[in-house]
Amino acid sequence: MNRQDYAFPFRIDPTSRQAAQSGYEAHVAQMIRQVLLTTPGERVNLPEFGCGLRQLLFAPHSDALDATTQLQVYQALNRWLADHIEVKQVKVDSGPEFNEAELHVLIEYVLVETRTTKRLEVLVK
Repeated sequence: MNRQDYAFPFRIDPTSRQAAQSGYEAHVAQMIRQVLLTTPGERVNLPEFGCGLRQLLFAPHSDALDATTQLQVYQALNRWLADHIEVKQVKVDSGPEFNEAELHVLIEYVLVETRTTKRLEVLVK
């Protein structure tokens, strides 16, 4: 299968002068990032879209924040991308190798169309 979708962020490919394309797996990873990094209320025509991870950067770091982040990510991905992925695990890392001003989220998911397991790391600064 060689499925192509529009790349995110939307841009014009300088070679073809058409909308840039990305492969299916890359496109799904781009959609996941889009859901996670969009703050609810940011989209005029779909104000409830998003997860709002950037807002969590300003909360004091704790185990409760990690649990809240996991729940928010899981719910947002299941709400907005259930046709494309099955979320298997969401992990929030807060070990000593990460700055307190960063949010490190690891998502393990299965692509619905190909039934392959993927992992995506999102670092929010």
